[in-house]
Amino acid sequence: MNSIYSAKTTFLSSLIVGSLFAFVAPHAEAQSIGTLDRGAKGGKVYLLPATIDTTQWGVFNNAQPPVLTINSGDTVVMETMMHAHNQVVPGRTIEEITKLRMDYKRTFHTLTGPVYVNGAEPGDVLKVTINKIIPRAYAADIILPGLLGQFPKEFPVGQVKYVYLDTDRQIAEWVPGVNLPLRPFPGVIAVARKEPGEYGSAPPGNFGGNLDLRDMVVGTSVYLQVFVQGALLWSGDSHAAQGNGEVHGGALETAFKELNLTVEIIKGKSLDMPQVETPTSLITIGLGENLDKAWDQAVAETAKLLAAQRGVSLEQAAKLSATVSDCRVTQIANPIQGIHCLNPKQIDHKEDLERPTAETAQYYATHAKDVSMNKAMDTASWNMIKLLEDKKNLSPLDAYGLVSLAMDCRIGTVSSAEKNIHCLLPKSLWQQ
Repeated sequence: MNSIYSAKTTFLSSLIVGSLFAFVAPHAEAQSIGTLDRGAKGGKVYLLPATIDTTQWGVFNNAQPPVLTINSGDTVVMETMMHAHNQVVPGRTIEEITKLRMDYKRTFHTLTGPVYVNGAEPGDVLKVTINKIIPRAYAADIILPGLLGQFPKEFPVGQVKYVYLDTDRQIAEWVPGVNLPLRPFPGVIAVARKEPGEYGSAPPGNFGGNLDLRDMVVGTSVYLQVFVQGALLWSGDSHAAQGNGEVHGGALETAFKELNLTVEIIKGKSLDMPQVETPTSLITIGLGENLDKAWDQAVAETAKLLAAQRGVSLEQAAKLSATVSDCRVTQIANPIQGIHCLNPKQIDHKEDLERPTAETAQYYATHAKDVSMNKAMDTASWNMIKLLEDKKNLSPLDAYGLVSLAMDCRIGTVSSAEKNIHCLLPKSLWQQ
């Protein structure tokens, strides 16, 4: 990834905050700062600080009054908070964090927004381009004792580990000699749900939300179906790094000093599920109460995309996806689990289809197969944890944390009788 301080296209050539950083009053329309440069598309630039009045803790509600109103083509320079309205910060113990979670009985997410987009109507698509991300100087990895994640029974004791985000070197030291590459992205990016009322922010859906898709980095665009007037855009659950699988229920959790987003309305296009565009790939998403159901939706969404892209039937596209598309486990930590598939934008290209079953020169690898994709994922993940304990002398909790933050679980051959999961961990973590 290029430096997190710069995007593929520069939207702000200078930004003078200080006295120009206007406070956004609750439930009021913010004013654009006229001295700020305009975005590349000619839109205005708005500043949205994260305050108690501009954030919500762990809930979405399509009746929530907007904290900012913008037009299509405008750019929002948004702050986000650490979890639980900034209560999960260095010095907080795992006991205190666990009590916070149990007392509130909702996810920790602190969500900045919502942003009302003039002209966005149900049936439109909102394109949200991530121009720039600047995280705080620190992040936290939280393993709640016996509560969440893939192996709560096996880990009845939890831990919180605070780490320094070295943005000059773009790494965070996990333990001495092990460095995680920083790839910051918003764990939550959402429009309002169609359904009225208050909903917890933990489950993702067709509105986006807690997708935890680690490819949503600087230079990518997220496409979300609009369900209510004005769309109502939120972001939060900011991550500095995360593995494909997010197996213990969390990522390297941080807050963003700047999340720079350009928002556009696309008329005349509809989506059944969110999509993500990178410089080289189009990413389709499948969600379900287990990985098998998420897989079914991911396959269907991928077939629709390839059929439209290449002018072939859905049946032909489904067969083609097995030879060109790269499908991975997004996360198994949320109430609704996720799988995503990377599909090449150039039709003569293929995605990365490497699926090792044993250690390679670049990766530690584990492999499992089962009629249940979740069982295969459990086995492959557990074997990687034990590998790190035995081969790299990591403590069980540090091994569990590392696989959640850096392991890459890929889907191999799938049939009605057998699903294959291949989990990889880069050896380069030990070489920086």
